[in-house]
Amino acid sequence: MSIHTNDVKRVTTHVLQEMKMRNEKISMLTGYDYSMAKIIDSAGIDIILVGDSASNVMAGHETTLPITLDQMIYHACSVIRAVERALVVVDMPFGSYQGNSKEALSSAIRIMKESGAHAVKMEGGKEILESTNRILSAGIPVMGHLGLTPQSIYKFGTYVVRAKEKDEAKQLIEDAKLLEEAGCFAIVLEKIPSSLATKVAQEVKIPIIGIGAGNGVDGQVLVVHDMLGITHDFSPRFLRRYHNLYEEMKGAFENYIKDVKSLNFPNEKEQY
Repeated sequence: MSIHTNDVKRVTTHVLQEMKMRNEKISMLTGYDYSMAKIIDSAGIDIILVGDSASNVMAGHETTLPITLDQMIYHACSVIRAVERALVVVDMPFGSYQGNSKEALSSAIRIMKESGAHAVKMEGGKEILESTNRILSAGIPVMGHLGLTPQSIYKFGTYVVRAKEKDEAKQLIEDAKLLEEAGCFAIVLEKIPSSLATKVAQEVKIPIIGIGAGNGVDGQVLVVHDMLGITHDFSPRFLRRYHNLYEEMKGAFENYIKDVKSLNFPNEKEQY
């Protein structure tokens, strides 16, 4: 049974804005394939993010940087085919929007036309404002992303908490307001002090979705493989594991192997 107070047929950017206004928290998870997205959507999730984290959990890369625009579109197409209720947001991958606003618009248009997604997400503040404005001018909804920005990992060299210092915190607030003024419908804040995230959520009118940003924001997002315990070597403070599927799945595979080798599978009832 889905858990949401306002049962809508389709979540839109307008619905998310209404949720913030009535203090209803927004739920968001990543999704990369048809089967998983279908389960997530049927549970009543508000937003499915086709994250560039697919580079890590689906392809095994160390960072999000290697995934391509074509690969993101492939994952987005798979998710869109499964979804009936959730808003589907697609990460624009590294190299598809930074430094060239015309290329950014072209990338965003490809995502929207080829996948049927509902919005795109971009990392950064004032440094990507030109690209953000150009995409928004085409009528494409944009979700921002501030704080820890994984596509800039080699610039910062670490995944530690961002914006702990006064100057960086001030810049983050300014960037959030710039993105709001530009027309972004929501912003993800990743791995920043909870007090700062709460302040941003209070000072802007658009929804703020946190990951490692405390409970004073308008919603939360997690990587689905992390919260299900499929990945087991990643344990940041903000991650709550709702299952331990790694051990459960491994045990099922081991039982299957044992049954095949012992001739216990298939039995007489499992054959024609």
